[in-house]
Amino acid sequence: MPKQQNSMTILILGSGGREHTFAWKTNQSPLCKQLYVAPGNSGTSQIAENININVTDFNAIKDLVLEKKIDMVVVGPEDPLVQGIHDFFLNDDALKSVAVIGPQKAAAQLEGSKEFAKEFMYRHNIPTAAYKSFSKNDVEEGYEFLETLNPPYVLKADGLAAGKGVLILNNLDEAKAELKQMLVDAKFGEASTKVVIEEFLDGIELSCFVLTDGENYKILPTAKDYKRIGEGDTGLNTGGMGAISPVPFVDGVLMGKIEERIVKPTINGLKKDNLPYNGFVFIGLIKVNDDPFVIEYNVRMGDPETEVVLPRLKNDLVEIFKAISEERLNEIDIEINTQTAATVMLVSGGYPEVYEKGKEITGLNNVEDSLVFHAGVKLENDKVLTSGGRVMAITSFGKTHQEALKESYQNIEKLHFDKMYYRKDIGFDL
Repeated sequence: MPKQQNSMTILILGSGGREHTFAWKTNQSPLCKQLYVAPGNSGTSQIAENININVTDFNAIKDLVLEKKIDMVVVGPEDPLVQGIHDFFLNDDALKSVAVIGPQKAAAQLEGSKEFAKEFMYRHNIPTAAYKSFSKNDVEEGYEFLETLNPPYVLKADGLAAGKGVLILNNLDEAKAELKQMLVDAKFGEASTKVVIEEFLDGIELSCFVLTDGENYKILPTAKDYKRIGEGDTGLNTGGMGAISPVPFVDGVLMGKIEERIVKPTINGLKKDNLPYNGFVFIGLIKVNDDPFVIEYNVRMGDPETEVVLPRLKNDLVEIFKAISEERLNEIDIEINTQTAATVMLVSGGYPEVYEKGKEITGLNNVEDSLVFHAGVKLENDKVLTSGGRVMAITSFGKTHQEALKESYQNIEKLHFDKMYYRKDIGFDL
């Protein structure tokens, strides 16, 4: 595709499957002149230039942006957003003209603090589970609140705990012991100096993704991810073992409820509370009977949901980002591929607990008709090696999620690394 005159130099921050997907989609745009990813991975290195910088090293990012004359920064993970990277750019005369895709620090608290998010939902009448929050000085009151609830008990570390800070326990004594561990013994460090206890909602989960420029919004395709390591959704929580988009049980009626009861009041609430927001809002939902409730907000795209949502997007992603940065998202019509996309995550044996790195991955050249998004993968001496727990996502299309998954599983058969593991039952509950 010929690059346009007004094309941009773009930097994507992050190193996972989400960022490889962003890079893959950004690279297709005639508006992208030059693409950098920091720190990136072996997948991004094939389509962009990787720069080895930590995503929270703002000064190093500033130097890179000025040196490479970068016009736009797309923030993949939550950490830099919660730490205020957008504000860092706005407050620096040399950087403030650079477009940053991702909310400012105050708004990023929607993910940075569970308590902040809960208060936001209550304030704007957004349906969510009843809750109370506690610190180490009121552990006893926490015990008493647990006694008023029916099991299972939901305990959430207030701060960022890399997706590991939520516990769901069936036993009251166990819940009390865990609450003490989180608050008094700092089980999740700084993240659990406050703990939110909430009522358990029984239903089926899904994710809704919204783009906003602070004024206007567009809803992206829904997705459903599978968090637990074991088949049948058993075992420990992970960063995600696979995902499907669209979610088959989301019909027009449910989507209407999600938009009216949750999306609109969220975007309006951000405006009312003066929380400047441009970028992705990830709304973790649970459908209880026929009604949607919010479980959590994330202030960026999910992973591995990105690997099924972005491939279905027909639009030029850079054009969308440009519209967001110029507050004219209302001018864009989102176009979606009607097929279903499904992704399956290959992970290191032992993940999410102790696992080995540096295992050689073979068979990548044999994959046909599927997209391979690298996550915990690096290139070393021309060999593709594992470098993380979640190694790569294999995404395929089909008329149904079963058809798409069949394609992914057929291609996974061609891939190999020592102790490779994946779930063979993604989509089992649909």
